[in-house]
Amino acid sequence: MPGIPVAIDTRPPRSIVLPVLGSIVVLAWIALWWLEQSPYGWLFHRHGGGAEHAHPGQTSGWLPAGAFLVGWLLMTVAMMLPTTVPLVSLFRRMITQRAHAALLLGLLLAGYLAAWLAFGVAALGLLWGIDQALASSLFPQAWIWGAGLFLIAGAFQFSTLKYACLDKCRSPLGFLQSHWHGRKDRTEALNIGWRHGVFCVGCCWALMLLMFAVGTTSLSWMLLLALVMAIEKNATWGQRLSHPLGVILLSAGVGIGLYNLTI
Repeated sequence: MPGIPVAIDTRPPRSIVLPVLGSIVVLAWIALWWLEQSPYGWLFHRHGGGAEHAHPGQTSGWLPAGAFLVGWLLMTVAMMLPTTVPLVSLFRRMITQRAHAALLLGLLLAGYLAAWLAFGVAALGLLWGIDQALASSLFPQAWIWGAGLFLIAGAFQFSTLKYACLDKCRSPLGFLQSHWHGRKDRTEALNIGWRHGVFCVGCCWALMLLMFAVGTTSLSWMLLLALVMAIEKNATWGQRLSHPLGVILLSAGVGIGLYNLTI
């Protein structure tokens, strides 16, 4: 007697990559919220800039700098990793038949985060230099720095460099086709992540620097910026947001300057 036919699902198993990526992002936001509420939150504000909450002797040295970079990496995971979903999804499909596909995805993300960490080190040095200039009374009016950074961030929204980098971020398929050959797959995966991260830094560095210079680690400010950058990079109409945002930032810089000059 013939057996009853059984339907077999021949579709490839659903990937857990995106759920895992989403879980990592959620955990990063939770960690940032916890740090913000904890007694150690001052360590993550502009390389220890929240010194009024610190104990004597804790406002200088490697501890605040290291904590700042840890906080920066968490913020990169929380804010920028969601914008890599198109790249990660396409790359996963390209390597799905490879035995060490998970390792390659990990190297891709490691390269991406390394680019942002490198920028975090540069931002740390710049903000430290600004603080030293203010402390030495060479530039005693702190509002000038704030207004200047708003103006720089606003002007950058209209620059050709901004759009050249943004185009690379918005075209992950062409980017992968240009840089993935599969011969030295581990090196290539790391290199793709790094290069993509450099282009993302190139289109978003001014907003991220502005966040740390004037907004520290306010979660509401971070959420707003994360939404703006995700829309710019992934939405079909995202580039339309760049110029209005530039006008808002320029207006804020001019407003800060006028207010402080008239009081």
